[in-house]
Amino acid sequence: MLQDVSTAFIDYYEILQLSPKADQDTIERVYRLMAKKYHPDSVSGGDEEKFRNVSDAFRVLTDPVKRAGYDANYDREHTYRLQVLSDQPDFHEPQEDRGIQKGILSLLHSARRRDASNPGVGIYELEKLLRIPEKHLEFHLWYLKEKRWIQRTENGQLAITADGVDEAMKNGNHNGGKHLLTSGPQDQSRNGLE
Repeated sequence: MLQDVSTAFIDYYEILQLSPKADQDTIERVYRLMAKKYHPDSVSGGDEEKFRNVSDAFRVLTDPVKRAGYDANYDREHTYRLQVLSDQPDFHEPQEDRGIQKGILSLLHSARRRDASNPGVGIYELEKLLRIPEKHLEFHLWYLKEKRWIQRTENGQLAITADGVDEAMKNGNHNGGKHLLTSGPQDQSRNGLE
């Protein structure tokens, strides 16, 4: 089911790089830092679009009524996305760097194929799907970004790039519509995880 880009869900928590449990003080502090960084008049060369996204996120998340409505939609959207992306059992041996990176590429490849115009996946979703805390994902996300296999979308989520798709296909990260993570350790050799 393709979502219309004009009505695509925008993850304000990802834009502000915050947990959905963030309190008002944290939201305000992060907003001030990001607004200063991205303001069009910033001496470090701001970014008008990012400033607008950060400001929109701030307006919604600091208004208790708007935030309650947004959180209901946020929960619904994330439940839907987790159901679509999460049809695999536990990922075994997450300490293996290459396996984690292949898992990330596989999930982002699935998201791009599901909806090419709205391919983003949030870090929260990756944590849940891979069952790996964000702190452990940081290295892998950095590496995949440096290789230009993934990138941040305009709404703050992560998406696979064309180079990332090539890498996923080359290494068999996406196998016949099944996620890399659908296999257990005994199936890893068939999925290129040796």
